[in-house]
Parts: sequence; C-alpha cells; structure tokens
Amino acid sequence: MAQRVIEITGESQEGFSEAAANAAAEAAKSIQGIKWARITEFDMALDGAKVLNYRVTARIFYDA
Repeated sequence: MAQRVIEITGESQEGFSEAAANAAAEAAKSIQGIKWARITEFDMALDGAKVLNYRVTARIFYDA
C-alpha cells in the first residue's frame, strides 16, 4: 500500500504539543486515512525573552 505525505504548520500559544495537535486537526479537515505524523521543525515567535507563539512543521502521512 502506498502512502502520501503533506507538510503542514500548526501554531499555539500554549506549547509545542498543542501546536502539533492543531496541525493534525487541520490536516484531518481535508484528508482521510491519516496514519501518523513526524514533527520536522520547532519554532517560537519571541518578544525578547517572552514566547508569543509556538509553531511546529509536521509531515502528515496518509493512505493514497
């Protein structure tokens, strides 16, 4: 069985875990058969030492 992959970004003000969950939820709105995800990047928007936003880039794998 072949799998396809997309790359999507998720964001949250709460943390990286919530950002990853948001990425998966957004992908699930338009893709069926999601099997797993790999987080490839972690980023933070900062204002000095204050974290404004957490962001992850995820590769979402799903059935073709």
